[in-house]
Amino acid sequence: MKFNFDHSVNILQRTPAILNEMLSNLPPKWIDTNEGSNTWSPYDVVGHLIHGEKTDWVPRMEIILSDKTDKKFQPFNRFAQFEESKGKSMEKLLEEFKDLRNTNIELLRNQKLVPADLEKKGIHPDFGEVNLSQLLSAWVVHDLNHIAQISRVMASLYKSEVGPWVNYLGILKQ
Repeated sequence: MKFNFDHSVNILQRTPAILNEMLSNLPPKWIDTNEGSNTWSPYDVVGHLIHGEKTDWVPRMEIILSDKTDKKFQPFNRFAQFEESKGKSMEKLLEEFKDLRNTNIELLRNQKLVPADLEKKGIHPDFGEVNLSQLLSAWVVHDLNHIAQISRVMASLYKSEVGPWVNYLGILKQ
């Protein structure tokens, strides 16, 4: 499917509500569990999404759309959430994510992008040249990826409890 601005915004604006429904007011076991060393819990994922709202998607879009000659993106700290989320409740993180996402959706819509804007390029520290359409598409898929990750981590808590159904539950075969 080709990139579609309205469809993408539709997904991006739903993510905070989806995560709120999935994660608010749950016992700690559901939000603190991960899949082993060097993996993330649902709590960690929400913190990561917050950091992305602050430092990744919109700042990179602004670089691409700017008149600057230097279009290099700053490297993204994929682990900043471990420090930035310390001491915050899941409810606080979900509220912060919702507020940041709403602001970023408004900033995105206010750009009044035209097709030529989607072809403008920036320089990713790992991938090299990328265009705005790719960045915005990646933002959508990044959300969906982390929603799936949260679902998988949570489902793993009942892996030993589902008995023979494990063979029919693909999410438990990771």
